[in-house]
Amino acid sequence: MHHFFSIAFSLLAIFGLHVSVQSTERRTERSIKRNYNSLLTVPNGMEWGSWGIKEMCSSGMYAAGFSLKVEYLSSGMWKDNTALNGIRLHCVSNESSSLNPHEHYYSVQSDVGSWGRWTNIKWCPSGFLKAFRLRVEPSQGVDDDTAANNIRFKCSDGSYLEGDGTSWGSWGDWSYMCEGRGICSIVTRVEVPQGWKDDTALNDVQMECCE
Repeated sequence: MHHFFSIAFSLLAIFGLHVSVQSTERRTERSIKRNYNSLLTVPNGMEWGSWGIKEMCSSGMYAAGFSLKVEYLSSGMWKDNTALNGIRLHCVSNESSSLNPHEHYYSVQSDVGSWGRWTNIKWCPSGFLKAFRLRVEPSQGVDDDTAANNIRFKCSDGSYLEGDGTSWGSWGDWSYMCEGRGICSIVTRVEVPQGWKDDTALNDVQMECCE
């Protein structure tokens, strides 16, 4: 099962035409260097693709919200769904106003897949993101693979947030809870477009926690 543009790309290549397709939204690595207290991983991520760049919140800032890039249903003659394509963390200061703690924030992301659209931001009622789990579809053999589909977070105030991802696959175990104030970095594993083959986009994610 393949995206229609993959078919068109291959046909153009056969006839010798030059085609340029940006496979992922790559950004230069931030120069921010922070010491981290713990690395958060989950056991059910898939292994297609490669790990991208790591991005970190600035010193004194931590992730308090997130948004997702999701392809809900692929279009075209051949159905090739990729589901979760990207995760964006939204960082706020530890000294943010209690009246409007999310008034001033900036966003960080690692590598991102080529399909879908960004969802609205979901914020912790107070505090920061402290742990996560992934909803992942295992290999489907000859059928359509989607890999990571959705994500859930625990907040430091005890609340839970669930992304607006898709429902294929199942939820895996939670990562450990942060040893530190909150999540401060993200790195994703993303498979670039596969042409005639099955696309999966985002497969796995790791995050770090800072004091």
